Amino acid sequence: MKRVLLVGGSGQLGAEIRKRWGDCDVVAPAHAVLDLEDDAAIARAFDERRPEVVVNAAAFHNVDRCEQEVDRAFAVNALAVERLASKCARDDVLFVTISTDYVFNGEATHPYDETDAAHPISAYGTSKLAGEFLTLRLQSRAFVVRTCGLYGVRPSQSKGHTFIDRVITQARTGEPVHVVDNVTASPTYAGHLAQTLRALIETNAYGLYHACNVGPVTWFDFAAEALRQAGIAQRPEPISSSQWKAAARRPRYSALANTALTRIGIMLPTWQEGIAAYLHDRTTDALDDARERRVP
Repeated sequence: MKRVLLVGGSGQLGAEIRKRWGDCDVVAPAHAVLDLEDDAAIARAFDERRPEVVVNAAAFHNVDRCEQEVDRAFAVNALAVERLASKCARDDVLFVTISTDYVFNGEATHPYDETDAAHPISAYGTSKLAGEFLTLRLQSRAFVVRTCGLYGVRPSQSKGHTFIDRVITQARTGEPVHVVDNVTASPTYAGHLAQTLRALIETNAYGLYHACNVGPVTWFDFAAEALRQAGIAQRPEPISSSQWKAAARRPRYSALANTALTRIGIMLPTWQEGIAAYLHDRTTDALDDARERRVP
């Protein structure tokens, strides 16, 4: 049983890691206990936990706020990641940190793989790319894993809902469902990513990876499939990304190809299977919660 120190355990991915890594002894300290910007807190966590694996699923990922709080974006997404990666390198601890499709500018016409040059167009993307570089330059036992459009059963801390939940709720209440049809991504179910990371840490093929549900898809088509799988006849209404007023620029095309993972024999399900798994797990969790509330 591996001793795992999980940073960001309350988020969508962190919740799935705690749920699915049952063969590991996972401890996920709250932010108040383990602040990545606090060297002493990191040292205490390592002394108390003596981890064999550290997973960093924490980030300052409010893309628009990063434009106004650039210093904080780099403090959390770059310098704090370097601090944690360096501690792992010194102690010979395996390190996993999560990055993003936003390191790309979105001008591609095919899914980006790990060999494509990164050109971020936002403070968020730039800070995450800096965190990647500061980790990989150590040439240590580290995995940098880029994902895209992450969603999970646990509500998003920054948005309060998942994209699929918003679409389904609007449709069921009779609201029009407006979704951009000119932005292409690789939406990824957090449960599938958690399982992939578990398989990855069993290898010694350290380095940079893309890990997403397979296949590029526009957010419009993704929403339409989510409604279909949920048994809702309503179709979304297409709009252009230019109709959304946001502080940060976002890539128009940021689908990722899992080339490096495929090379070592790790495969992820398709984005359609991601939706199906999410809807199944959301229903199962809701039923479990209901049963727990009925227990005296």
